[in-house]
Amino acid sequence: MNRHSRALLAAMFALLVLAGCATAPTPPGPAPEAVRADIVRRMPARIDDRAGWAADIQAAFAAQGIDPIEENVCATLAVIEQESGYKADPPVANLPAVARGEIERRAAALHVPGFMVTAALKLRSTDGRSYEERLRTVRTERELSQLYEDLTGRVPLGERLFDGYNPVQTGGPMQVSIPFAEQHADDYPYRYDGSIRDEVFSRRGGLYFGIAHLLGYATPYTRKVHRFADFNAGWYASRNAAFQNAVAVATGRTLALDGDLLAPGAPLDRPGETERAVRALGGELGMDDQSIRAALGRGDRLDFNESALFRQVFALAEARAGRALPREMIPGITLDSPKITRELTTGWFATRVDARYRACMAR
Repeated sequence: MNRHSRALLAAMFALLVLAGCATAPTPPGPAPEAVRADIVRRMPARIDDRAGWAADIQAAFAAQGIDPIEENVCATLAVIEQESGYKADPPVANLPAVARGEIERRAAALHVPGFMVTAALKLRSTDGRSYEERLRTVRTERELSQLYEDLTGRVPLGERLFDGYNPVQTGGPMQVSIPFAEQHADDYPYRYDGSIRDEVFSRRGGLYFGIAHLLGYATPYTRKVHRFADFNAGWYASRNAAFQNAVAVATGRTLALDGDLLAPGAPLDRPGETERAVRALGGELGMDDQSIRAALGRGDRLDFNESALFRQVFALAEARAGRALPREMIPGITLDSPKITRELTTGWFATRVDARYRACMAR
């Protein structure tokens, strides 16, 4: 065998070895039509346009790289059912009175006389009706949001009352936070006219951002109910509430278990209650105020669980309690919104959604 032949055989052998060591290709996920069929099968039979809902959910999963396993499908369907009953822009009971009350509340806070509010609402809006006429007939948050935007953009008193702030802060079939959608607008895969706020009130937009808020982050949780609580209270609120509980045990202080580790905008010399309690442990933790503030600032990230602060606080608390403490707890938050007419809590929301989730999983 000549030198050229031996070199050729050596090259072929090397290729065979590399092929044997290569990882087998990852099998493709389920076909889109199979995902849509599974979603339709799990939806209540009474829903109109089930195929359209399934198509928008499947497209949102695909665009965000979310695995369409039954747990994720049922979690999404449970939130939709709880928040809107499968309505892209759900009607809100008694919305005209709620909206008028919000306008009057803001006017009173700014010391604007009532007669000025009445006069402003009698002005003609962009659709030819007066603002007062439109206010009497609003049924959905989309309609109310458009009215506020119109009033703010055209009437000086409207700008004074709302100063660029639209009181409608949630919308769509999953009642997702509009500020959340605006923060993630760059990832939105659809072409659209208008604003991201407008898209939230559409079925495809409300589902896309609602699914992102529900499933678009990794959690340490073992039960879906804590993810549902986070959907209502904010990412990692259930983990943070458990941390607050550990701080309370370690210090003997009473703390609100609301998932907020830092008071928004609080200067270093005027910390919130949770931060103040953690600072009381500073000597045992070997941390000063600035390092505690920096560590608590990671409360919106998964890796806060791996921080020295998290581990040491739980070690102190469990030593004092003489038992293991939970790493996730449903935050103790009373829901506050002009459209809520009875006392509701994050716990109420999370357990209701969890019941719907388990019913979906059983279908």
